[in-house]
Amino acid sequence: MAIESHADAFETYKTNLIDTGLAGGSWPGWLELGPTNAVTLVSSYADELTALRGQVDLIAGGPPCQGFTTNGRRDPDDPRSLMVRTYLDVVALVQPKLVVLENVRGFVSMPHADGGTYAEAVAKRFNELGYDAWDDVVLAADWGVPQKRPRYMCIAARSGSLPGIDPFERFRTARREFLSTRSLSPGPTTAREALSDLALEGRPPVPDPEWGERGFRAVERRPISDLSAYQRLMREGMEDQPTDRRIPRHAASTVARMKAILETCPRGTSLRPGDRERLGVGKRSTTPLDGAAPSPTVTTLPDDLVHYCDPRTMSVREHARLQSFPDWFSFRGPYTAGGLGRRVACPRYTQVGNAVPPLLAEAIGETLVSLLIDQELA
Repeated sequence: MAIESHADAFETYKTNLIDTGLAGGSWPGWLELGPTNAVTLVSSYADELTALRGQVDLIAGGPPCQGFTTNGRRDPDDPRSLMVRTYLDVVALVQPKLVVLENVRGFVSMPHADGGTYAEAVAKRFNELGYDAWDDVVLAADWGVPQKRPRYMCIAARSGSLPGIDPFERFRTARREFLSTRSLSPGPTTAREALSDLALEGRPPVPDPEWGERGFRAVERRPISDLSAYQRLMREGMEDQPTDRRIPRHAASTVARMKAILETCPRGTSLRPGDRERLGVGKRSTTPLDGAAPSPTVTTLPDDLVHYCDPRTMSVREHARLQSFPDWFSFRGPYTAGGLGRRVACPRYTQVGNAVPPLLAEAIGETLVSLLIDQELA
């Protein structure tokens, strides 16, 4: 089962993994098949969660990261940061064999109210619950994801169940084989290798199949002959055009500004103050992609990144490609949310930006499976 409080994000999960049977197993009868808040889960279903003890291999999750990111306010009173405590409450009730907690790199340095950092507080709490804990900051680009994206990861196992084993050492050791089995090179996957079959490169966009009647256009996945190994991997299981290809409707002045950015600004890094002033760009986070390198961290905002060769921001599908979502995976809900609703909504761009890259998750999952086997043998 999965706990997701936003209706649109849950619908995306349900459509891709529950309705298709890919999630496996059966949804528990005591929990409604729909969006659920983790606080409500603990307060209303404590008995049902406790009854799962001895049956659950893994709890994996990422409490909201907005309170910890160095790109935000790092407000210790951000209510979303309290979800870490709720996550650990679920672990205390269920007592699974393994636990994974994921967050932004800033989790390591964010001060905790009880002293030390959040990472140190989580490790202490795991020890109190009877778990050994290991943590590290991993880089998504090391696992074939065309995006740098550093992420804090903590793996916990029942105390003494993995004698002499460091899960992250095993995780790193498995890297070359993981990439080789997917025909990916040990070197980084670049933005061009991820996106070139979706680039316009002077071609006109096509009417968007979902929003064309409202004047929206879309990029089209082209049958190019020199697909990269990464593109072939992303296309597996999806012969038709993927969904979520709609591109924003830019004014002519915006297109001209983005063309100037691509022609005159350093790639792969946020615009410098002088360039922002020269070009009239207010956003500090505007970054033109470097086609020859992995993307910077994909955020929840569609206008943080400028395409590496087209003077435009990118579609949800292109953001999903940079996150390593396969082309068959589709997203639900509105594309964006504006105004006051942006803080609480979870539109498609936000769903992509908030996610753990699937390739990285798969690599971690393979390590977890091996740890479960070791626990059985210990």
